[in-house]
Amino acid sequence: MTLSEELTWRGFTHQTTLADITKLDEGPLSFYFGVDPSADSMTIGHLAAAMMARHFINAGHKAYLLVGGATGMIGDPDGKKDERNLLTLEDITRNKEAIAEQYRSIFNGQDFTVVDNLDWFKEVNFLDFLRNIGKHVPLSSMLGREFVQSRLGEDGSGISYAEFSYSLIQGYDFLHLFRNHGVTLQLCGADQWGNSIAGVDLIRRLDGKEANVFSTPLIINKATGKKFGKTEEGAVWLDEEKTSVYAFYQFWLNSDDEGVVDYAKIYTLLTKDAIDAMQAQVATNPGAREAQKTLAMEVTKIVHGADRALSAERVTSVLFGDRSFSDLTDEDIDVLRNEITVAPVGQDLVEILVTSGAASSNSEARRLIDAGSVSVNGEKAVENVTISARSLVKKGKNTFVLVD
Repeated sequence: MTLSEELTWRGFTHQTTLADITKLDEGPLSFYFGVDPSADSMTIGHLAAAMMARHFINAGHKAYLLVGGATGMIGDPDGKKDERNLLTLEDITRNKEAIAEQYRSIFNGQDFTVVDNLDWFKEVNFLDFLRNIGKHVPLSSMLGREFVQSRLGEDGSGISYAEFSYSLIQGYDFLHLFRNHGVTLQLCGADQWGNSIAGVDLIRRLDGKEANVFSTPLIINKATGKKFGKTEEGAVWLDEEKTSVYAFYQFWLNSDDEGVVDYAKIYTLLTKDAIDAMQAQVATNPGAREAQKTLAMEVTKIVHGADRALSAERVTSVLFGDRSFSDLTDEDIDVLRNEITVAPVGQDLVEILVTSGAASSNSEARRLIDAGSVSVNGEKAVENVTISARSLVKKGKNTFVLVD
């Protein structure tokens, strides 16, 4: 399958300046994809575009992965109703390092170069930038941006010169990479289309050459119609300190039947035959949720590695499936400890239920035990007993206590 065919069937194609995307199937080109260090982690929104970049690399194209040390000092105003609070230089440095490390995880084993736009912007003189770059940028094109119009409108909050200039700064990134590394294509999410076009225009005006942009659509949860990747707790992050590996795995495991196959096309490297098999599973036996299990495993492997993905799978199978608690490793127990309530060894079962909040009183705890609603390590508890070893106590279907 050619790259253009791969991108099309997976659902990566959105807006592009390419007249014919089959041009991507020709000889190797150099492209770039960038993330600003507005936080110390990417989200699964960034991951969608990053997965698109992986297919370009697999097709033999040269990747430049950018961390926006310079643009991060301003902050992308697109989609924001108000001015961003500026990050400290220390925060930006820390965030850059974290994002670069995530690049190395997601693109593990592939050929790519990490670049930081602060490396070239720190040498740029302001007056030279205005004379050599700003002189060639029509104000009308910048004023025409949707976010500028909304911020300058009657109900807008206004916009600073710094944020107004953001697209010009990003456009210069493309120009610099074009001139110094032969980069002729920028990959981006749909929300970065306007900023990316600024670079195409600069290259055409200053160097009289052609460069292009290829964007992927924002991923929408078909069941809710909302942007994919938002939960009640907020965004789904790639950093396990923000979204634990277990919670990350659970997010994908809980995907809706309507969208699970589309998510697999975007977020995994499974072949078309494998994804067609997933689609058949959803159609014939959706209750088994085999497609969701495959999706959760594959995405978690890409972001956190196979060992962590298998650990999340084992923990999930113990909590909600028929796997024995004794199958868990010490590392799995550490995962559990961070996800459920923990009680000390040596207490009796009634005390554990009450102190953990699983029961409101001793009498309720005894009623739950008598009703067969409580199990210890998968076996129904028939009486109040002392838990003298590491165990998993379960009340009903979704309440757990780790005794450790």
